[in-house]
Amino acid sequence: MLFSPVTYNEPVFRPPGEANSVIIQATLGCSWNQCSFCEMYTSKKFKVRNQEEVIAEIQKLSKYYKGAKKIFLADGNAFILSSKKLVPLLKQINSDFGRIQRVSSYALPKDILNKSVSELQELKAHGLKLLYIGIETGDDALLKLINKGETYNSTVDGILKAQQASIDTSIMILNGIGGKKYSQQHALNSAKIINEINPKFLSTLTLSLPYGIEHFQSKFKGDYTQQSITELYEELKLLIQNTKVNNVIYRSDHVSNNLILKGILSKDNDKLISTIEQAVAITSENEYPSAPSVL
Repeated sequence: MLFSPVTYNEPVFRPPGEANSVIIQATLGCSWNQCSFCEMYTSKKFKVRNQEEVIAEIQKLSKYYKGAKKIFLADGNAFILSSKKLVPLLKQINSDFGRIQRVSSYALPKDILNKSVSELQELKAHGLKLLYIGIETGDDALLKLINKGETYNSTVDGILKAQQASIDTSIMILNGIGGKKYSQQHALNSAKIINEINPKFLSTLTLSLPYGIEHFQSKFKGDYTQQSITELYEELKLLIQNTKVNNVIYRSDHVSNNLILKGILSKDNDKLISTIEQAVAITSENEYPSAPSVL
């Protein structure tokens, strides 16, 4: 959006799939904001915005973006809001925007677990149909090392609870998050958790080091050694080889990724693995990813 009738509290982030969505900042920053790998909201202090201000912005945005089909509730974890606070916002969105395809938000498993199934069903009934959940890894040891604030079990329980309420989930795994030492267990346990939750969408991003490797190592609570691009490909290959799911839409097309992959898991596993093997064959073993210019 090149112009907006409202002033956003920058920076603003949204998933690639929400590129054409109207963004409504229900909260500012990230409610957790302690993950060792994430620099997205370090310049912000988390805040729940005044509901009247948000509703006023919904009204302004609906007049400017008539015919919009998708709404994304920002910032990093708007789903921390209780259902009592989310429902009025969703009702306002439905009233002002009319018929939209969906409302979506980032979410933490713990905040899904804090809501009852009936509350989740009510949110779905009012249009909140998709939650983006960066689980990063299915490995409990790594979850502690990156200070994620979740466990394998809490992640599974939260996601399955959302799915029980018929809310779709889009899951993100972070390629390279454990470095060389933890690569195998990261890939295998991430495949294990994906198999257990069978999300509608799965994406793999690649660990970015915008402030350099030493900065990340100082925050990582273990022995982190950066992987080469070839090693990242091999980790990704191991992950895909071990996924046994039904009709999961898979994407690896984020700005952080060195290789673009798209397919349906498990139908396209062989094709995806073949593409990775071709990439390995033409990539130097000593080639390392560079930091992106943006987070």
